[in-house]
Amino acid sequence: MLIEALVKIVIVLFAVLTAVAYMVLLERWVSAWLQDRIGPNRVGPFGLLQPAADVLKLLLKEDISPAKAEQFFHWLAPVISITVAISVLAIVPFGGSIVIGDQTINLAVASNINIGVLYIIALTSVGVYGITLAGWSSGSKYSLLGGLRSSAQMISYELTLGLALIAVVMLSGTLDMGGIINSQIEHGWNILRAPLAFILFLTSSFAETNRQPFDLPEAEPELVGGYHTEYSSMKFALFFLAEYANMITASAVMSVLFLGGWHIPFIDGLGLDPTLVTILGIVAFLVKILGFIFFFMWVRWSIPRFRYDQLMNLGWKVLLPLGLVNIVLTAYEKMYLFS
Repeated sequence: MLIEALVKIVIVLFAVLTAVAYMVLLERWVSAWLQDRIGPNRVGPFGLLQPAADVLKLLLKEDISPAKAEQFFHWLAPVISITVAISVLAIVPFGGSIVIGDQTINLAVASNINIGVLYIIALTSVGVYGITLAGWSSGSKYSLLGGLRSSAQMISYELTLGLALIAVVMLSGTLDMGGIINSQIEHGWNILRAPLAFILFLTSSFAETNRQPFDLPEAEPELVGGYHTEYSSMKFALFFLAEYANMITASAVMSVLFLGGWHIPFIDGLGLDPTLVTILGIVAFLVKILGFIFFFMWVRWSIPRFRYDQLMNLGWKVLLPLGLVNIVLTAYEKMYLFS
């Protein structure tokens, strides 16, 4: 079991870190497409070696720490951010079970966690510490303002995110991620059963991942770079990795909670080999994740940044009441429509 878990961890880490590098390239291509430009096309064929050039550039940059910085916490902040971003993927099932020889392998790193939803809420709560510590420990007013903005933003939108998760748990009757997928296989995807919960979760995910139009903690016109103003070299690269890893994590979690995870509608009636069904399920899950990632990028290059008062008003005066209303609607739906 230990060897199996280690192999899963290595595969997921390799896949995520490689995907993050090429997500940067994908985002530059998407922005170029939306703005009618060419995009990166110089380094390697079709610009495919651009991520390697970017990583090499960051490795060769001088690592500078401000004289007034709290050195230990200045180093610890990006480590917390990237660790939390990747750790959520431990409970995400990338497919059903697959049989190899006489062994059945569950396609999730941690296959025995039956409180996956609580695990997600706990880790998203810890994620704010990385950005807040970065803002405070840098010894810069710009960084501190970015850290304060981020802590207020994440705490505010975590409430809405939690309420959306409660609706999913009510419909599925379980906290286990695999159980939530099985419930959707039986009763239909949650995006159809709880569309308001999906919209609330999606909107909160933009705030939780600091993506535009909710990237107020960075806000270059006001705060230079916000919480990572005083970071350079690989410490800055870790924050960069954490942002894109958070996009992957948020997309994977939304795919599981609302789009049935690896489930492909009507595939069971085709009489296909179980191993082939599992492989097709993994491909379908990756396609759903890519769809969400493309949507994140599309929104970034299409919608201007909110003002900070607009961001907080939206969270407290609009999304939070809607989240409470959605729980009442979900309870009614569960009792009378899907009982």
